Amino acid sequence: MSFSSKVKEELSRQLSPARHCKIAEAAAIISLCGRIQISEHNQYRVKIHTENIAVARKYFTLLKKTFNINTDIAIRQGVGRLKSRTYTVAVRRHEDAMRVLQAAKLIDRYGEIEENLSLAQNVVIQQSCCKRAFIRGAFLAAGSVSDPEKFYHFEIACATEAKAVQLQGLILSFGLDAKIVQRKKYYVVYIKEGSQIVDILNVMEAPVSLMELENIRILKEMRGSVNRQVNCETANINKTVSAAVKQVEDILYIREKTGFGQLPENLQEIAELRLARPEATLKELGEALDPPVGKSGVNHRLRKLGSLAEKLREQSASE
Repeated sequence: MSFSSKVKEELSRQLSPARHCKIAEAAAIISLCGRIQISEHNQYRVKIHTENIAVARKYFTLLKKTFNINTDIAIRQGVGRLKSRTYTVAVRRHEDAMRVLQAAKLIDRYGEIEENLSLAQNVVIQQSCCKRAFIRGAFLAAGSVSDPEKFYHFEIACATEAKAVQLQGLILSFGLDAKIVQRKKYYVVYIKEGSQIVDILNVMEAPVSLMELENIRILKEMRGSVNRQVNCETANINKTVSAAVKQVEDILYIREKTGFGQLPENLQEIAELRLARPEATLKELGEALDPPVGKSGVNHRLRKLGSLAEKLREQSASE
């Protein structure tokens, strides 16, 4: 089971005790994966279609607990390469459909299908708990979250830009940085930062998934920290080795061209020590001198030898 499916499975079993929250969650599910049908005799039906049995089960439970409505459930098996099942949950009785639509504010007083996309004036999502329920329902209906072992990405696909803006506003109200991008015919509300996905799981009230994601995040951050430290140490080692190789080359060139007899005693001493211990660090070289010299002093002497080697090369090239 994917991480996204695990989250939906957990959310499908989370049922708000308050009726208004159940209505908000049902409203979101209908809005994002539902269909309202009107017969020629002005009889209403409400259907939702989903490929996730957890979503179908949650919607069925919401309607039963909130309105005491018995719904029809149909399962359709895909054919060909697409063998996934589609679950349809339908409210077929006109009276039941009207109760659901009126409670969810998806129909106006004249019987016209209309959704209030306002954040400030929509009574379904006025309370913080109802906002949580609405986001939860929206994610169940049209959301997904990536495997956190690979990368961090949370999204909910909306059919219209206005719906995406409403959903973005609800998420922003919890201090989260949700953005919108158009992808083909959909407008996708998404979050990409790991810590913010943890927060949205908290908003939707999915504590088990939240803890799993947090554990993965901690392990990934630890691995990243170790890798950065190893890379830094490796880079320092490579830098030290390259510098030592160059120093040995310069000292050998000086010895070949002029010998060490003309060098000051301190430079002669460090030159012979570097040739004897090409793998030693500056600190180790300094400690091996008598009297000992600090790293900066050793580096200063080796740089003088390097400058002398460059002068000798320039003279050799001009002859």
